[in-house]
Amino acid sequence: MIKKYKNKKSSRHSYSKTSQTEFRIRLPKENQVIGIVETRLGFGKSRVICTDGKTRICRVPGRLKRKLWVRPNDYVLVEPWEISGDEKGDILYSYTKNQVAWLKKKDYLKTLVETEEF
Repeated sequence: MIKKYKNKKSSRHSYSKTSQTEFRIRLPKENQVIGIVETRLGFGKSRVICTDGKTRICRVPGRLKRKLWVRPNDYVLVEPWEISGDEKGDILYSYTKNQVAWLKKKDYLKTLVETEEF
């Protein structure tokens, strides 16, 4: 018995050089801020410089531990804790290079870049 397979071109696999890729960027809501990872401290914690001018010790929550990997100089989305929120927070999302370029273009990282240049 011979099976016949049809060669179908899927629309999701066809790429053209002229079309621009659209992507959604996760922006900060209510009390969330964008930050840049300064150093990794071990045990899943990192020191993050945030757009509100504060440096926080942030951790990756358990539900994201295997999915979310952060390195120094990565741009991340941080949610400060309700208690001692000026010192601690959770890392919720890590931005890609294209997303960081878009955020810089739209001035979401303006305050972060000013503090980073010293």
